[in-house]
Amino acid sequence: MGQGHDQGGDEVGDRATEEFERYRPLLLGLAYRLLGSMWDAEDIVQDAYLRWTRTDTSAVREPRAFLVTVVSRLALDELRSARVTREAYPGPWLPEPVPTDDLGPLETAALRDTVSYATVHLLERLTPPERAVFVLREAFDLPYDVIATTIGATQANCRQMYHRARGHLAEDRERFRPSREEHVTLLNRFLEAASSGDLGELTALLSEDVVSWNDGGGKVKAALRPVAGRDNVIAFFAGLVRRYAMGDPRIVEVNGEPALLTTMDGKHQYVGIEIAGGRIRTIYAVLNPDKLTRFTAEAH
Repeated sequence: MGQGHDQGGDEVGDRATEEFERYRPLLLGLAYRLLGSMWDAEDIVQDAYLRWTRTDTSAVREPRAFLVTVVSRLALDELRSARVTREAYPGPWLPEPVPTDDLGPLETAALRDTVSYATVHLLERLTPPERAVFVLREAFDLPYDVIATTIGATQANCRQMYHRARGHLAEDRERFRPSREEHVTLLNRFLEAASSGDLGELTALLSEDVVSWNDGGGKVKAALRPVAGRDNVIAFFAGLVRRYAMGDPRIVEVNGEPALLTTMDGKHQYVGIEIAGGRIRTIYAVLNPDKLTRFTAEAH
């Protein structure tokens, strides 16, 4: 009798695990959008899995909705405490760049757009509840009643937060995204111009109001403030190229878009760009080695 009971328990546990694993990629993508860190997202999703195994899953009518709620609440708690840490971070805090294949389903334009590096960076401007409402509504198309229950607010409040979040992001989000080919072409032209010090080409490639963000995390030397304006950005890159050797550049798929992985002075860095009106409007350089292990591990 006891043995049969154990086997039955094992079967239930196996079914619960199987059910969870079906949603794991989606849950990782959700947690990453909310946190901007895949390390933290993985911890949150693992915590959700442990909670799921302790739940009477036979009573859960919609596992996807249940798990999305659990992950959102855990991520929201994490995000609130992370904001304090990020305010004390040396220099600009940039999201962790993540290989596109690790980000879960991207079958809709909204899922792709909300995971683009530029969007995840912009989401840092929102309050944690605004960010949760925006991601749940925009990327996962959840109804307001479900979002309200998830974050512990009224539906009217959630609608306000969503419209406020869209307003905060609207002016800085490009309505028409370039094709992959255009993106790769601009990346390659930028790499060539920056590494050869071709100031005329850099001037043609960069918007007048271009901003370069650099995240060394206090572990690698990097600009401690954003470098703003075309002339300043050109001077910044010209100085880097004069001082440090750049090597081994390759195009990688990151956050649903092409980006560069290269080395400078022997140290790995991710370089992503945001394009507006056919020119580079934002440059993101992540040099903090803790945020690049997904790329550097596979490089060895």
